[in-house]
Amino acid sequence: MSIHGELPELAAAVLQPGFVGTTAPDWVRRWLGAGLGGVALFARNVESPVQVAALTAQLRSENPDVIVAIDEEAGDVTRFESRHGSSRPGNLALGAVDDAELTELVARDLGRELADAGITLDYAPDADVNSNPGNPVIGVRAFGAEPHLVARHTSAFIRGLQSAGVAGCAKHFPGHGDTAVDSHHDVPVIDRSEAELAACELVPFRAAIAAGARAVMTGHLLVPAWDRDLPATLSPRILTGLLREELGFDGLIVTDGIEMQGVRRRFGLEGATVRALAAGVDAICVGGDHADEQTAIRLRDAIVAAVRSGELPEARLRDAVARVRALAAWTTRTQVATGARAIADAAAGAEVAVLGFPAADALLGSTVGFAAARRAVRVTSTAAGPVLPVSGVPHVVEFAPPRNIAIGSETPWGVGDPLAELLPGTTAVRFEAEDLEPLADPSAPVLAGAGERPLVLVVRDVHRHPWIERTLAGVLAARPDAIVVEMGIPVTVTGGVHIATHGATRALGRAAAEIIAGVDVPEPAPQPVAA
Repeated sequence: MSIHGELPELAAAVLQPGFVGTTAPDWVRRWLGAGLGGVALFARNVESPVQVAALTAQLRSENPDVIVAIDEEAGDVTRFESRHGSSRPGNLALGAVDDAELTELVARDLGRELADAGITLDYAPDADVNSNPGNPVIGVRAFGAEPHLVARHTSAFIRGLQSAGVAGCAKHFPGHGDTAVDSHHDVPVIDRSEAELAACELVPFRAAIAAGARAVMTGHLLVPAWDRDLPATLSPRILTGLLREELGFDGLIVTDGIEMQGVRRRFGLEGATVRALAAGVDAICVGGDHADEQTAIRLRDAIVAAVRSGELPEARLRDAVARVRALAAWTTRTQVATGARAIADAAAGAEVAVLGFPAADALLGSTVGFAAARRAVRVTSTAAGPVLPVSGVPHVVEFAPPRNIAIGSETPWGVGDPLAELLPGTTAVRFEAEDLEPLADPSAPVLAGAGERPLVLVVRDVHRHPWIERTLAGVLAARPDAIVVEMGIPVTVTGGVHIATHGATRALGRAAAEIIAGVDVPEPAPQPVAA
């Protein structure tokens, strides 16, 4: 038996709470000194890379081995660049290019930036196969809808991240792609047979494990083929039986946000936390609006009480703590080795260049990401369609569907701003459903703002939003010369010129604007991935 005084420290070691602020709150610093194993950073914690580096240094002054995690997908879901939009293309765009070497380069570039800021675990990549185009929460976050394509890019992303010393985390196990429900709000059901799941959902996770992924994140998903009662996060059959024993994963298992309704509604925060650990989880991610000390106390005390009552075996808790500490040791060891290699390269006068561009570009940020974004954009045009580039100063209309909760409300997107930088005088307006849906003719306010100027219509997931589809049809009937830019999944191709960006990141918006404006961009000279 353990000494009871040790249990609170063990319980704290498996928590990865979020917090509010761009510096470490007093309670987080106290908890780090008392055994807290990790923290999770979100957009609210990020102002700049320099500020994040100072924040992580604060954290490590209390606990040098703390795991500092971030939910940075380098796409529409971005925390590290939430204030400006990601300077990288995102998963669907990388899948559209389908160059695994490029994906690895983008992930390595991201990993270096995160490592420089002191981050050691990235809750990425998204390894879901987005086989349901109506999926409300995954969409462009997935590499695609074909399991083997998703698998090769998942493994490439993990190799790239981890080569920079940042642990990769394949999510959302066992696969959130074939859902019509967002697990932030309810429990999605994956109603497939074991054979179907093995041939689709599990393929990218097998690849991630083979690539050496240091972590896997659970999904709050009900998968009746394996467990008819418990969502994956709380299921011993799925986490211990399938992930550990059948797939052979030996790294860290971390939950998706334990505060999400997919598990909290039925079991509460404390109940979900204890059940997750008993099922095989090693670390509990606590994000959302529960980023406070009282929540951390509740979860720590619930874990301690569960061990004392026998609901959670002490051996299981100790096993989880051991995996947390093993990941922390790996990140420390790997980042030291990676940093030493970088210093050696610099001392030898190595040229730092990727994809033929300089390593630093004050205007565009990550040149790797912007070069990759340009490769992802696809243009479809008809013989009668408008000619690119446009002549004259355009008017941009952006249609904004309801926000996916995983995408920060503060994160900018669109084509209007980058096009205005390239073609001064460009005007832009944004409409939401409440602006147009009630109107008998929703195209009227769209057309009124354009006049005779070139018209650019920017949409996201037309196929999921009837009000956008209806408005678009009316506008194109009157203005067949309009350019349609789809920044979501390009299921519906409309207009004389259709530009598919495969995501709404800053880099992809810039790439689309360059095509519309006719900006000449130097062709990059591809560089091989270093061994």
